[in-house]
Amino acid sequence: MVNQINQLLVQAQAASDAADWSLLIQYLQKLMLKLDSNHPKLDQNRQDVLELALSILEMGDFQQRWDIAKVLRQLGNIAIPPLIDILEDEEAEEDLRWYAVRTLGEFQHPDAIVSLVELLKTSENQELKAMAASALGQMGTAAITALTALLAEEKTKLLAVRSLAYIRTQETITPLLSIVQDAQAVVRSATLEALSSFHDQRVPQVLLNALDDVAATVRGAAVQGLGFRPDLSTELDLVTRLQPRLYDFNLEVCCAAAIALSRMGTDAAAQHLFEVLVLPNTPLKLQLEIIRALVWGETLSGLSYLQQALNQTTSETLWQEIITVLGQVQKPQLMKPAAEILLNILQLQHPITVVNPLGANIKSAIALGLGQLGNNQAVEPLILLLADTNQIVRLHAIAALKKLDAEVAYQQLQRLVHNSTITPDLQQGVAIALAEW
Repeated sequence: MVNQINQLLVQAQAASDAADWSLLIQYLQKLMLKLDSNHPKLDQNRQDVLELALSILEMGDFQQRWDIAKVLRQLGNIAIPPLIDILEDEEAEEDLRWYAVRTLGEFQHPDAIVSLVELLKTSENQELKAMAASALGQMGTAAITALTALLAEEKTKLLAVRSLAYIRTQETITPLLSIVQDAQAVVRSATLEALSSFHDQRVPQVLLNALDDVAATVRGAAVQGLGFRPDLSTELDLVTRLQPRLYDFNLEVCCAAAIALSRMGTDAAAQHLFEVLVLPNTPLKLQLEIIRALVWGETLSGLSYLQQALNQTTSETLWQEIITVLGQVQKPQLMKPAAEILLNILQLQHPITVVNPLGANIKSAIALGLGQLGNNQAVEPLILLLADTNQIVRLHAIAALKKLDAEVAYQQLQRLVHNSTITPDLQQGVAIALAEW
């Protein structure tokens, strides 16, 4: 085996001398298979591989550096000191230092942790600091002690929080709780985001307290965090606690509240959403978010409120959004009621289907929705929609018919071919449908 290793080393050195980094990587990968042994005579060989691997890390392109990082990890702890040297060399190429940081994150070794923590404390390079934070987070529990110490320093506090957020173990909860009332809003919001991933009894009250924080970003983080706890909806009366945030001074917080309430999945939440939807001064962005939330809540009352909204608004944008989301209902128990609302709009010739050119867009959306919802009661109304003079409406109606009971639809179309009592427009639409079938 020693002779084979020596031969590969000679070939690897030749590839290095020729600056053929891709070929060198291949030789080094083969060498690592041979060096998978603890024989003391192979230690010098590993050192030779390390030096060749570092030359690729220094001179290679993006993919070559990516590939050789795997070899460095395989070499083990002997790769840590030279990687730290690269990391600490402020004159080194930024991308090279970035790779050194990333690779060090693969070693759960005290020296690697110390070097990454030191980078967080001293570097002015934000990209390198972000990568160091990520790398420390990936180390898991081994890095928690070092990161907790960084929470006490203003310059490193935020990055330490974000690093702890990556780790996602219960051991991070206590240090994170220690700074939920930090003076910096950005630290408070990042801390709440990190804590929200834990179903721990200490977290909900912290989130509830933050609903009234002076900073919008913190309130938003609290709303989002509580939105992931529908299991506590009754116990903590979350619908009542979240509802005021629909009227928040910050629009992003209002939108977050709409999403959070939708996750509670209750009739009370749907009612609160509807009340804000139909207020005359509600911003359009929030109205659109509420329309989606009423469907995401997956309640029959939510669909009923959307039907009411169709009759209470004159906004063409809101009409279009309501029709679209009704066609996207996925809960089996709600698909039929959603389809009935869409069919009702067509059959009663609701004003929104005749506003030009919006009427064509609405009818196309209804056709698409009926096809998605799979209600075979829509076959006849969709066939009648073929009489529309808009080509897009006809094509969407045809596509929907094919998604429903295609055989029944085809037979009805065949019968209409020879029906002289239908309008010329419908005759033409039926002919187009059969040609497309």
